[in-house]
Amino acid sequence: MAAVAEEKWRRVVNGNHHKASKLESTESRHDSLKVLIIGAGARGNAYAQAVTYSTNACVYAVADPVQQKRDTLGRKYIWKHDDPLKGQSFSHWKDFLEYECLRRAKGVKGEAVETGVDGVFICTLDNMHAEIIVGLASLNLHLMSEKPLATTLEDCLKIYRALQPPFDESTSAVFSIGHVLHYSPHNILLRKLLLEDGVIGELVSIEHTEPVGWWHFSHSYVRGNWRKESVTAASLLTKSCHDIDLLLWLLCSPPSGSRDPPHLPTEVGSMGSLKYFKRSRKPGLAGDATNCLNCPAERQCMYSAKKIYEEKLLASGNVGWPVHIVDPQIEDLFATKGMDWAAERLRTRLAEDYDGSTPKEQVEKRPWFGRCVYESDNDVCDDQIVTMSWDDDPLPHSSHLPMAERLRGRGAKTATFHMIGQTEKQCERRGRVYGSKGEIEYDGKMIRVYDFASSKAEVHYPHQAGGGHGGGDEGLTRAFINAMEAVEKDAMPTEEAQKVHIGCTLDDVIRSHAMVFAAEEARRNQKVIDWSSWWHANVESAMQ
Repeated sequence: MAAVAEEKWRRVVNGNHHKASKLESTESRHDSLKVLIIGAGARGNAYAQAVTYSTNACVYAVADPVQQKRDTLGRKYIWKHDDPLKGQSFSHWKDFLEYECLRRAKGVKGEAVETGVDGVFICTLDNMHAEIIVGLASLNLHLMSEKPLATTLEDCLKIYRALQPPFDESTSAVFSIGHVLHYSPHNILLRKLLLEDGVIGELVSIEHTEPVGWWHFSHSYVRGNWRKESVTAASLLTKSCHDIDLLLWLLCSPPSGSRDPPHLPTEVGSMGSLKYFKRSRKPGLAGDATNCLNCPAERQCMYSAKKIYEEKLLASGNVGWPVHIVDPQIEDLFATKGMDWAAERLRTRLAEDYDGSTPKEQVEKRPWFGRCVYESDNDVCDDQIVTMSWDDDPLPHSSHLPMAERLRGRGAKTATFHMIGQTEKQCERRGRVYGSKGEIEYDGKMIRVYDFASSKAEVHYPHQAGGGHGGGDEGLTRAFINAMEAVEKDAMPTEEAQKVHIGCTLDDVIRSHAMVFAAEEARRNQKVIDWSSWWHANVESAMQ
């Protein structure tokens, strides 16, 4: 039906989707920008909260196949105590597409139409991103996709081609990706110190670590949705693509305001594997048990689902993430009927299990949060290292600058990234940057700059913003909404708004995702990849 509606709309506007998009400015609507949230899970709610409390925009509509999730987000951020208006609640993103195409067709005919949305946050499972973005591309709406962009390089390139404007036209919609690390006060200051202030001179090497957290890794990558590469993707992509992006942002992208081309890497390599969460590590006391609730070793096991979800989290009053991922109804049960009801519901969900007679498709299509971590069907890496290197790449010889100046920010350097699941810290990145004049040490709370010449150190404590990812969720949302507003109010051309507010382009997004796919190829084939050759063979030709 959505395809039929879209075709009807296209016929009405004679194939000119820009004409249809201009309809928005003539509608009777409020001044604030309006967004649709597709996917009412944890990330959808995080962005809905950020839109509501950190911007002048509003969440106007939600699409999710699970009514309970849809209604919970709607009551909290959209229709409150009322019933949803037409165009505010959809059980599938294709229902929105069909509705929007018909709405625009009516508007072009001069008929009265309901309020439309200006932008969309795509917060579904990773393997759905490509279909949704390509499907919505013709609507010319501003789009923000949760990371990763897609789970295959092929789908990333499909998205790239779908979002290119028609020939001889410039784009009129901004695009953003959920690389929230760009937008935290900590990382904004780190980049400024390195690239603009040059506090340690020329960058020589960086070591960056993402400590996932021992129980967080078991929740998401052993028992959860992202545990199996064939169903989702490698953990380097689903968990750490924005860490690779952060490194390229620091070492590849030029400083703000610069017109210099990016300093592209020369080689990439990787090694890693599933080290711990497998049957060979299972304690003998556990025997044949596959579920924590009937395991004789449960009291001695720190990965006991009962210990983590009930005794550690629910007992302390935590009914948000990750407890509500186990069962979205627990939050409402806790609020309306109390702890005992919530705990009983939680134990019921944790008791769910499978055996050899359960169809593989049924096992793979959902998480199993009570499953023994040594008996799951997980296969993604819990420990992985990526290395990237750059050669000297001076600005062109036509420049009259001396070589040292032409090499500023473009000298040979290396980067090492380590993703590790078994850690005390949970997603609190840490690292060191080595420069020609000094050294920087950082974690999620501080940045320590040591100067070689003076033998003195200065410690910076960036503002600890609220929300997820050290304020990155709010920062990204504000940037996206500000870019939308600049375009919709004709304050900036789209490309300028993209650069000024969002700070990266779709080309940058493709480059950082491609680096992840190249690193995975290097890991699987146990080789070092020549970046330029790999890019030309796998990406450049397919972007046309």
